[in-house]
Amino acid sequence: MRGMLRPKVRIVPASALVPHDRLIQPPPNRFTHLVRERQPYYYGPKPGKRPDGEFAEGTPVVLMVHDRGKMCWVVDGQGLYVLTPFEGLKKL
Repeated sequence: MRGMLRPKVRIVPASALVPHDRLIQPPPNRFTHLVRERQPYYYGPKPGKRPDGEFAEGTPVVLMVHDRGKMCWVVDGQGLYVLTPFEGLKKL
């Protein structure tokens, strides 16, 4: 196999990894809400200034915990269990 090019090795930072305790296996296949528009999510119960990621508009999620506050815990179709603003969700 002459002339084969390999991509350059690149190591991603630790911040690019999803914490193990934020994944649910198997991921859900039935959902309760959709994300209305792009919105941030956070891995921890005390959100920092920078979000850990962002949901795209229309992402289906399962509402897991909401105690009438601004934030709630949801799980997406990949099993990602995170905190996100409740007002950005639309009930299915």
